[in-house]
Amino acid sequence: MLFQKATKKSARLRMALIGVAGAGKTYTALSIAQHLGDKVAVIDTERGSASKYSDSFEFDVLELETFAPQMYVEAIHAAEEAGYDVLIIDSLSHAWTGKGGALEQVDRIAKRSQSGNTFGAWRDVTPQHNMLVEGIINAKMHIITTMRAKTEYVQEKNEKTGRVTVRKIGLAPVQRDGLEYEFDVVADLDQDNNLIVGKTRCPAVAGAVVHKAGRDIARTLRAWLSEDGAKEAPVLAAKPKPEAKTEAKAGPEAPPEPRKAEPKAPPVAVADEPEDVFYDDEDAPLCECGVPARHVQGRSGSGWVCGNTVDGKASCAFRMKDAAPIQDDAFDEPSPADTRHENTTNGVAHVA
Repeated sequence: MLFQKATKKSARLRMALIGVAGAGKTYTALSIAQHLGDKVAVIDTERGSASKYSDSFEFDVLELETFAPQMYVEAIHAAEEAGYDVLIIDSLSHAWTGKGGALEQVDRIAKRSQSGNTFGAWRDVTPQHNMLVEGIINAKMHIITTMRAKTEYVQEKNEKTGRVTVRKIGLAPVQRDGLEYEFDVVADLDQDNNLIVGKTRCPAVAGAVVHKAGRDIARTLRAWLSEDGAKEAPVLAAKPKPEAKTEAKAGPEAPPEPRKAEPKAPPVAVADEPEDVFYDDEDAPLCECGVPARHVQGRSGSGWVCGNTVDGKASCAFRMKDAAPIQDDAFDEPSPADTRHENTTNGVAHVA
C-alpha cells in the first residue's frame, strides 16, 4: 500500500437538483450542462418532456419506458461509450417509485414469497440500486440528476391583506434515504426558479442562491474541478432578500377596517367505495409508500389514498381528505382556488 498526493486529476461533477413539479429542474439542468461540456445527453423518464427544450438547447436524448435500476446503469454505460461530456438523468426518482423501479420490484417479490414479507425482497433489490449509485459515481463524465421532492401544502396568511393562500413546498427527495450524500452539489429549486445550494463540496458555491442558474454556477464548478483553477473559482454568495420599500405618508394612517370572520367549511369525508378515479401525477401528495397518492371521487366527497396497489389492494393506510376551498373577500382580486388537505393517517388529523 502506498499513499500518494491528492489531486483533482480527471475530476467530474456529480450534481443533484431537487424540486417540486414546475420548479424548472429539467430546464436548469440543461442550462448548466451546456456550459460544462460540448456533448450533452439526457436520459428522459418524463415521457419526452426534455425534448420540449430542443429549440433552446442542443442535446441527444434516450427515453426510458421502464425504470429498473439496471436500465439506468445500461444507459449510463451507453453514454460513456458514445463519448458524451455531460449526462443528465431526468429523473432519478423513477428508479425508486416508477414502473419497474425499486419499490415495485420489492412488492412483486414479496407477493411471490409465501410470507409476503418485504424485508427479504430488499435482499434482491438493494444490490441493483447500489449498482446504479456506483454507475453514477464512477462515470467518466459530468452527471446532473433531477429528483422530485416530496410535496406538502402549507397555508400562509398575508399580514397586510389578511388573505390566506395555500402554497406547495418540497421536502426530501423521492429516492432512497441518504442518496444525496453521494453528490458533490445538492441544490433545491423553488417555484420562483431559484437554485438554493444545500450540501456541497465546493466552497465557492456554499449557501449560494442563484436565480435561473446556468452559466455562472457552471463556470464556478468547472474552475473548482480543475487542478489549476480551484483558487480562481468565482464565489457565488448567498443573495439577501431585498428590503421592502416604504413611502412617506402625509397624515396619520387610518385604522384598517375590521374583517368579517370567514365561516369554516365542514370536513368532507372520503367515500369508502370510490366511483371515479383519476390521477394528478404532478400535484399529488406522496403516500406512506413514497409514491404519488391516488385521487378518488366518491358519493359524499373526494380525497387521496395510497397510490401503490398490489392486486387492487393499497399497500399503506394513507388517506387525505379534500376540504372546501378557502374563500376570499368579495372585493379581493380573483385568485386560483385554494385547497386544504387534512391528513387523517393513523387517526391523527392535521392540516398539511
